[in-house]
Amino acid sequence: MNKQEKQIIEQIVINTVKKLIEEKDAPNRVPVGISNKHLHLSQEHVDILFGEGHQLTNIKDTKQPGQFACDECVRIIGPKGEFPKVRVLGPVRNETQVELSATDCRTIGIKAPIRESGKLEGTPGCTLIGPEGTVVLDHGVIIALRHIHMTPEIAEQLNLKDGDCVGVETSGDRPLLFRDVLIRVSDKFAYEMHVDTDEANAAGLKNNDLIKVLAKQEK
Repeated sequence: MNKQEKQIIEQIVINTVKKLIEEKDAPNRVPVGISNKHLHLSQEHVDILFGEGHQLTNIKDTKQPGQFACDECVRIIGPKGEFPKVRVLGPVRNETQVELSATDCRTIGIKAPIRESGKLEGTPGCTLIGPEGTVVLDHGVIIALRHIHMTPEIAEQLNLKDGDCVGVETSGDRPLLFRDVLIRVSDKFAYEMHVDTDEANAAGLKNNDLIKVLAKQEK
């Protein structure tokens, strides 16, 4: 191999590496966060389940600023079964919300709809049992709609706004195209797509995998 051929090969390698870095850092490559079953509690329900005036204990920050996994766990009971230890995520919210996958719902006999977080009207309930008390919810159980958190700067680069929906393409051994992925925009968000364990398993995804955001879907 002569000097010119070596230079050509070296340049090809440099260009390839540069392209991979650019693709990794491109705004249309979003990291994945996989959500296992969990719940968010109101302060009223924290008081009932864990004792009057109890404050949730942060054991690990999540990627989303200000949100965290708590030391506190509760027992969730449905018509056909239960989960003995489901983690609470903080901070407290105005209304208690239980987030399960479709498989989780079938396991304990709850017919929960796919909903955007916070939209709880008409949803089924369940029973929550903590170390100090019991809460019987008449609503609040959902299968979370897959969504992408992003900052206004990234939304502008992708020509998206809060409430838009996009397609997202995965790669690897089980590539899939997810449709109807909700865009949520705030300067308080970190860039991340949230899917539940059913969706992650179907696509062979792991936490922090980078997947491709496609064009906005027309309504």
